[in-house]
Amino acid sequence: MILEIADIRIQPGKQLEFDAAIQRGLAQVISNAKGYIEHRVNKCIETPERYVLMIFWETLENHTVDFRESPAFQEWRNIVGPFFAAPPNVEHFTLLTKSA
Repeated sequence: MILEIADIRIQPGKQLEFDAAIQRGLAQVISNAKGYIEHRVNKCIETPERYVLMIFWETLENHTVDFRESPAFQEWRNIVGPFFAAPPNVEHFTLLTKSA
């Protein structure tokens, strides 16, 4: 399993609109992608324009190839992209350890 973490910064004052857009995009686009397992979205308390999106994929290629090279990626970006203050910083992680 691969964890994608996207550090997202949105335009000031757009939080409510972005909250609705990201939830819609996750439900309509991401959750239907090949290899999608689950997601989480966290909103920053100290910096209200900052969000951390975590998506669990079966493989790295499910995100980097299957999703990113599909028309669904553009659909996703059309939903959430207009709110971005800058391109998100996206990285992928593998699990080292976890609690019981």
